[in-house]
Amino acid sequence: MTNAAGTRPEQLRDRMVDRIRTAGHLRSPRVEHALRTVPRHRFVPEASTEDAYADKAITIKPGTDRPASCISVPTVVAMMLDQLDPQPGERILEIGAGTGYNAALLAELVGPEGRVTTVDIHSDVVDHARRTLAETGYSRVRVVNADGVLGYPQDAPYDRIIVTVGPWDLPRAWFDQLRDGGRLVVPLHWRGQSRSIAFTRYADKLRATDSRLCGFIPMVGNSDGERTAEITDHVALYWDAGQDISPTALHSVFTRSESTVWSGVTVAANEPFDHVWLWLSATEPGTCRLAAEPAAIDAGVCHAVFPYRTPAIVEGDSLAYLTRPRPVDQDDEPRFELGATGHGPAGTDLAERLCASIRLWDRDRDAQPVITVWPTAVGHADPQHHEGVVIDKEHVRLVLTHR
Repeated sequence: MTNAAGTRPEQLRDRMVDRIRTAGHLRSPRVEHALRTVPRHRFVPEASTEDAYADKAITIKPGTDRPASCISVPTVVAMMLDQLDPQPGERILEIGAGTGYNAALLAELVGPEGRVTTVDIHSDVVDHARRTLAETGYSRVRVVNADGVLGYPQDAPYDRIIVTVGPWDLPRAWFDQLRDGGRLVVPLHWRGQSRSIAFTRYADKLRATDSRLCGFIPMVGNSDGERTAEITDHVALYWDAGQDISPTALHSVFTRSESTVWSGVTVAANEPFDHVWLWLSATEPGTCRLAAEPAAIDAGVCHAVFPYRTPAIVEGDSLAYLTRPRPVDQDDEPRFELGATGHGPAGTDLAERLCASIRLWDRDRDAQPVITVWPTAVGHADPQHHEGVVIDKEHVRLVLTHR
């Protein structure tokens, strides 16, 4: 442990929380108090104290091609706890125990009259979480070695459920174990994006009006709904199972005519515009993700706004994607115009439609589509007709609509 002036754990912890608050990700005084109270460094004893309080994830269990378990970025932890809004005395289920740090924060928030249960499929991760929770005074948290897909029915129903791994689907158990009026916060994956969504249960459905961009380790046994294929050298496409997308039809798309359409919408330097992807998925059934490596961007094969993670629309043998913004003249501050580049016979039309989603976002940049989830398992109604974009997964149907 570092004891140099200004780098004691308490000082580093306060600096961490101050950074999160300054960035606008900390709205609840109760969550802020919990973050200032729980000693994060003691949940990652093999990391330096400085790293424990840096705004980054720390791996505790390596995997084959990505970590199998880690302690999440503090900013994301604060954001999801703010969405969850746990109250004193409530019963909480956490899917994904990790280091035990998040469960300790939950225990602080629900107090001694509340109850926190955290489950994880990895026995060594469970051992680590159980040990660190006991060592830091949170032994009242129940730590269970179980498949999170099944939840933990022994303590149900829960007032809140929080998922700290990345699922593609919403299992029936989570719905059934959440009380009516309860809240589920989950980093759900669809149409190439991952967003932490705060759902409220209303009888036979879940409904959300708030989601925030994030990324999590894929959930074991619940992450196989996405397909991927390389469509040219150093450029891949990611789409959902069930979408009418054929990568074979796109193999020569970047050799075809290219057209760029500009939206007339501008952003300041470093101003986020991730909600464009959200609105695109609520208006265009062919929404997916383009993953262009820097080599492809540098060679001018495509002009994707971000390497590896750019929203796109595919229709047959054509596609369009969010292109690199162009600078525009402004007297007061540098600004950049958003646009789309299309390829293939319908490329221009698709680029125009992507720009329409940019303009839709621009009308109210804080607004979000309503996301409603209907369980489709046996015993639940499976509505057939909805306005908006319908996304069918194995266990649920998502419906994205304008407010």
